[in-house]
Amino acid sequence: MMRDVAAVTQIMADSMAVVPGKRVRFDFGADGHILLDGIDHRVSGDDGPADTVLKVSFADFLAMADGTLNGTMAFMQGKLKVEGDMSVAMQLQSVMAKIKP
Repeated sequence: MMRDVAAVTQIMADSMAVVPGKRVRFDFGADGHILLDGIDHRVSGDDGPADTVLKVSFADFLAMADGTLNGTMAFMQGKLKVEGDMSVAMQLQSVMAKIKP
């Protein structure tokens, strides 16, 4: 079961859940970060530069991952904020599918 950021980072790394050619960072505030590096083909907890940054609480991220929170609804409700390339954010559905429990 996905309990913390480190566990989710490992799951994403194991399934190579990246957007090819792009860097995407999930910013969970005080809970940490996950950087999906589709250029260097790695997943880490780095707070590095990214084409797209998604700011979301870790609890809401987990709800999106397990399908109980729709990403579009989270965005519309202000629970998910997207900075940078919005087209990259639209490709994340396939990434999230790789980490469903």
